[in-house]
Amino acid sequence: MSKSGNKVVSLGIHIIDILGRPVSGIPAGQSLALLDEIRITVAGTAAGTSVDLAKLGMDVVAMGAIGTDELGNFLIDTMKRYGIDTSCLVRKSNAQTSATMLPIRPNGERPALHVIGANGELTFEDLNLDAIASADYLHMAGTSLLSKLDGEPTVRVLKYAKEHGVVTTFDQVAIARPDLLDLVAPCMPYVDYFMPGFEEAQMMCGLTELYDVVNFFLDAGAKHVVFKMGGNGSIIAWRENGSLKEIRLPIFRAKVVDSTGCGDSYCAGFITGLSKGWDLEKSGLLGSACGALVIQGLGSDAGIKDLDSTIEFMNHAERLPITF
Repeated sequence: MSKSGNKVVSLGIHIIDILGRPVSGIPAGQSLALLDEIRITVAGTAAGTSVDLAKLGMDVVAMGAIGTDELGNFLIDTMKRYGIDTSCLVRKSNAQTSATMLPIRPNGERPALHVIGANGELTFEDLNLDAIASADYLHMAGTSLLSKLDGEPTVRVLKYAKEHGVVTTFDQVAIARPDLLDLVAPCMPYVDYFMPGFEEAQMMCGLTELYDVVNFFLDAGAKHVVFKMGGNGSIIAWRENGSLKEIRLPIFRAKVVDSTGCGDSYCAGFITGLSKGWDLEKSGLLGSACGALVIQGLGSDAGIKDLDSTIEFMNHAERLPITF
């Protein structure tokens, strides 16, 4: 089967975000607080990454579940405007489209009020396996909030992708639950690039030291770990001839407005770099550049315009010292 080199199936969480900034507190009773900005965006570990991938010039297929409501219509219409293939999105009449209200604090932090909605109704039978087999990359994104796909069905998806020569990347939303590691660990043998936030990885395995966490997931079978470490940078690690190899990457100086979607954008940049045949370091730097652009605006779709301007930023923006 001939592949283009840049086709990505982004499978998992699809959310509508409603964001407002800056929010220092919730008004008492029925009082009013005035904000500078309110936006509605397509977001989530799968959908937000899809939008960024499309902006970077990738051929993107969105795969997941949404409701039959107006939020779902907005999500599809918006994705189509970015050139994303939405034909593999299934619509569920028994659940609303997943949504989150995000009151963004002045320092860019983003507490969340979330409805799981249709994401919790996505099943293995809903997936278009032919679309996955024909892709170059499968970005699996959202384990822990995909209750009918988490665990064994996700393992099946990833295994199927590997059997068909698809590169697999894996991000998730780590929430504190006793079975979280049970959902994630069996996936690792079929994951080429495991890409959570470092704090999420710590939560999953119960370890705290960097190399303990790195080795835990490599021992579990992941080919590479790509840990996003927020303001400290990121690390890519793998084993070669029995020895641990690593690349530590900086962040770029940027004005912090809203950190929503920065991790998703890192994944989009990293996958795009791989698709160009770039090495791991340059691919990770593109991911970092995407995060730095997104953090400067409100919403997960902020900042990134296209690949050329993102590369320009990557090549010329100030890199901050690596602090881990």
